[in-house]
Amino acid sequence: MEEDKNEAASPAVRQRITASFERQGLMRHLGARLTHIGPGRVHIALDARPDVTQQHGYIHAGATSAIADTAGGYAALTLFPEDAEVLTVEYKINLLAPAAGDRLEAVGTVLRAGRTLTICQLEVFSTDVTATTLVAAGQQTLIRVHPKPEQ
Repeated sequence: MEEDKNEAASPAVRQRITASFERQGLMRHLGARLTHIGPGRVHIALDARPDVTQQHGYIHAGATSAIADTAGGYAALTLFPEDAEVLTVEYKINLLAPAAGDRLEAVGTVLRAGRTLTICQLEVFSTDVTATTLVAAGQQTLIRVHPKPEQ
């Protein structure tokens, strides 16, 4: 897993992404947390716990997919204007290995940012004290939206 902690988003973008992330009930429910916010790149970590596993003890594919989708969405949002939001149009994820280990880290990276559609690469790594393993990889299409004014 390539770390690029040297390239952080501006404080305003980091605050906007963090505030939005904190409003996500699913991420709170899963116990996921932001670990890096950079221009076009966001990392989200999820610690292994019994309540996010499937019957064999691996982290559930639904949790794996959810953090991947969210990392990609926020990676795109780092490049959008302040008045824009993001919605996933579609994503495909390949599960490459069981999500074993102490923690997962999803990395969303913008491949191409457009005026309407943005394409992101999704990767999820499993880590423990001895190894880091790529457990999922995918691609995502997002659409830039402008929220309706509150009525």
